[in-house]
Amino acid sequence: MANIEVDLDACVGCGTCESLCPSTFQLQDGKSYVIGDGSDCDLEEVVNSCPTSAITVEGIGSAERKQV
Repeated sequence: MANIEVDLDACVGCGTCESLCPSTFQLQDGKSYVIGDGSDCDLEEVVNSCPTSAITVEGIGSAERKQV
């Protein structure tokens, strides 16, 4: 299982993560929060699509932390 984190200071609430993976991310009060485990999402796409690099995921592709 992946460890998903959102840096709330960096998040601008654009909603890209929620649109790509609504079962894992939800916008609340202008910020994105993790609400699921990401098992039915392409988490690498979500990380790569975040315009402020606010999302990090451990456990995708390798043991390394991926952040774009």
